[in-house]
Parts: sequence; C-alpha cells; structure tokens
Amino acid sequence: MTDTEHAAPRTAVAFREVYGAEPTGVWAAPGRVNLIGEHTDYNDGFVLPLALPHTTLAAAAPRTDGVLRLHSGGADGGVVDLRIDELRPAPPQAGWAAYPAGVVWAMREAGLPVGGADLHYESTVPTGAGLSSSAALEVATALALDDLFALGLERQRLARIAQRAENAFVGVPCGIMDQTAAACCTEGHALFLDTRELTHRQVPFDLPGEGLRLLVVDTRVKHALGDGAYAERRAGCERAARALGVRALRDVAPAQLPDALARLAGAPDVADVQPLVRHVVTENHRVAEVIACLDAGRPRAIGPLLTAGHASLRDDFAVSCPELDLVVEAATAAGALGARMTGGGFGGSAVVLVEEADAVAVGAAVTEAFAAAGYTAPRLFEAVPSAGAHRIR
Repeated sequence: MTDTEHAAPRTAVAFREVYGAEPTGVWAAPGRVNLIGEHTDYNDGFVLPLALPHTTLAAAAPRTDGVLRLHSGGADGGVVDLRIDELRPAPPQAGWAAYPAGVVWAMREAGLPVGGADLHYESTVPTGAGLSSSAALEVATALALDDLFALGLERQRLARIAQRAENAFVGVPCGIMDQTAAACCTEGHALFLDTRELTHRQVPFDLPGEGLRLLVVDTRVKHALGDGAYAERRAGCERAARALGVRALRDVAPAQLPDALARLAGAPDVADVQPLVRHVVTENHRVAEVIACLDAGRPRAIGPLLTAGHASLRDDFAVSCPELDLVVEAATAAGALGARMTGGGFGGSAVVLVEEADAVAVGAAVTEAFAAAGYTAPRLFEAVPSAGAHRIR
C-alpha cells in the first residue's frame, strides 16, 4: 500500500471532524519534478515531467445550496466559506483557497454544471519547493468535482481547467505542464508533452533497473511565482516571438538561432530578450536529446544535458539562486552524472542524477556544502515516477 493510500482514511476522518459528515470519496493528485524542459511550456515547447509519490488529497462531498466550503489540514485558519455564484478573480479569494475556488469558477465559466461542495485537503507536497503543489491542489479538486457532479471530463481537459484557474483566477501566468503532469502521468514513466498540440507520450523511465537514482534536493528557499519575475520573463518571450514574426519561440529551430539573435540585437526595443530566446530554443533541443537517449536505453547520457540546462537557466534565463547553483556544483563535484534546478526557479528544488552506489555520498556532499555556506540544511529524497491523479476511495 502506498503512502497516499495509507493517508486516505486519515483524510476522510479529518473531513468528518471538520464537517460532521462522511465524504463521498477521497481523491489524490501528485506533485511533480520536471526532468528537462523549463520555461518552455508557455512558449508552446516541449517538457518532460514525472509525477512524485508526494500528493495532495481531497476528501469531498457535494452540496445543494451553492456554498463552497474549503479546509486544509496544512493551513492556518478554519473553514473558508464562499458562494459559488459570487466567485470572482482576485480577493477576497486570496491565499491557498484561491486555487480550489478558481477551479470551481473555471468549471462554471466553461458551462459545466458544478454546484457547491465541502472539501478538506491534506498534502505531502512541499509548498514553495518548485514541485507544483498548486497544480496538485487544483487537479485534486478538479478530479473530485468531476466525479461528484458526473461531468465525465477527460484528463487533458481537467488539466486545462486547472491551468485556467491559476492563470485567470489566481493570477499566475503558468503554462500547462504542471497541471498535465498531475493529471496524466503514469507510474514508471516520464511524460513527454507537446504543449502546443497537447499530445503526450509516456516515456519509460526505470532508473533503478539501470542502477541509477534521481534525487530531489529541496533547497528550502521559498519561491513565489506570483511576484512578477515569472510574468516578466514570459512577457519577454512573447515580445521576442512578435519581433521574430513567429507564433511562439517553439517555432525557432536550433539552426535558426544565430540569425534570430542577430535580428533581435539589431532592434533596440528587443535586444534585451536575446538570452531568453537562446534558453528556450536550446532547452527545447535538450528535451529532444534527452528523449532520444532514453528511447535508446542510454539514461546515463542525459546527465550532461541536465547540467547544461541548469547553466542556461542560470545564465540566460536568470531564474536560479545561490542555493540551487550550489546543489549543482557540489553534486557534480561529488560524482553526480548531472544536475539542474527544476520548476520555475528563484528557489525551490534541483534534481540530481546519480549512480545508485554514489547516491548517499552525493547527498552528503550537498548537505555538507550547504552547512559550509551557512545555508539551511536541504531536504533530500528520491524521485520515483508515480501515478497521476486518481480516486482512492
């Protein structure tokens, strides 16, 4: 039995304690790490995430009075009480409750017959760690409502609804990767997603079978994508695409990159976005290279591609931080095959590819490097490719 299955009865008990009634069911959606393909999703590009065993659980029951009640075992305060016909983007639906409230709003905006509900949440997905705790919360809510109101939605549509909740209700201009990973990933695989066509393929990712491990290092540096830095970079990519006359930066092929950069350099109003373009174009190419390695049964060969991706995020996209850089430096110096930050950046987590025999030593080297730098001790755990959102009971 998985940790999520063990947690389901406790989540149901907590629902009863909060609401005084039995939940109709308990649903779960995972956090994720992105193996490669960062800041490419909102550029219509390619990504390769995998779901984590860490999940957000939602115990839920429908209501008939148009009231939405939300409660989290991990948040301060009591029940958040809202009316579904009064939901509007921005305050007063601020804080954590904006994410599930936004899902209800997005479903109703799409014309879906969603009524009121009582929901209680428990989560093991670290918040602010770049592991997509917000998408896990949104997708768990969307799947619960899909079942409660017999909507019959396919997984990709659930992901799009969850993304719209975060974009239009919460106000974070994220791409579609996180919600799709939470909704669509399968155990033992990474998810190759084309974010323009919304097609995806499950790529076998059995590292233990190859004698490898993928470590996640949570730097414990909290990141907040709503603070403007993320939106600024997205806007810069959109300016670049307009200047280059393409729909999105996905349409700039690697062979066209030198010419594209030269054109931007000659236009003072967009010269500043050259590094953003260089990152997106080369990162899309790295995704293709990683998938080729995995399809060819050469997982060790992805290590240098991960490290190159980090250098691009650090130098061109400028979304790293000293703690993330130290993870990569210390891990590779201790023998890791490769390492990179994962998620939106400005803090959060890194992934480290290691030989199984080196996992303990590499983890210790990173922890020691943090202590020597005077940083808070990082949290380390293994990324095990896990199932996407599902009903537990």
